[in-house]
Amino acid sequence: MTLEPTTKLRRVLVINPNTNPLVTERVRQVAKRFESSIVSFEVINPDEGPFSIESDLDKLQAEFHVLALMRQKASMRHDAYVLACFDDLALESARKMVTVPVIGTCEAGIVAARAVSPRMAIVSTVATALPGIRSMMLRYGAGSCASVRAAGVGVAEAALAKPDAHERLMQAVHDAVRTDKAGVILLASGGLAGQSERIEREAGVPVIDSVEAALRSAAQITSSAALQC
Repeated sequence: MTLEPTTKLRRVLVINPNTNPLVTERVRQVAKRFESSIVSFEVINPDEGPFSIESDLDKLQAEFHVLALMRQKASMRHDAYVLACFDDLALESARKMVTVPVIGTCEAGIVAARAVSPRMAIVSTVATALPGIRSMMLRYGAGSCASVRAAGVGVAEAALAKPDAHERLMQAVHDAVRTDKAGVILLASGGLAGQSERIEREAGVPVIDSVEAALRSAAQITSSAALQC
């Protein structure tokens, strides 16, 4: 299909809620896969807030700064937003602030994983994240079909992807496959963005990057809107 010269470029703002520039860069590299003549992505993080989101206090602080950043960027009139944190923190509040789609990585990841297998395992970084993840699984109706495991790797450590951290991550993945009988692995951290292909090769089952799932969803939604105009 040939686009008319007047086709408007759709702009997606992607917010990494932590302040770790490496995580933001990993998310940016994944977002580049979905850019086109129709859709562009701007990937940023707040100037203030937690370096890693690993506790309830981290979540509260990050949510405050994410919403403040959205208010700051309101005049830019983006066509969609992606909140690149598996906790889907600030998601409902953000949706009340704007009239365009706001996509959470947990919600998008579950949809993508369910399309692959009825039995999924969520693999996260730290054990403190597990209660919140289990709560979200129930909220999204996936509580009965999903197991949840932590690799014992911090978010910042996961982003560095050093051999020891990767080994611990793979142990959690293998346990999910062998013990939980998972048919698909859902990676539950922005620190793991861009690592799904490597993990999938070693796991022997499909692996979904929740951040990638959210970015893909944003690209599809905004591209469809552009082509309908």
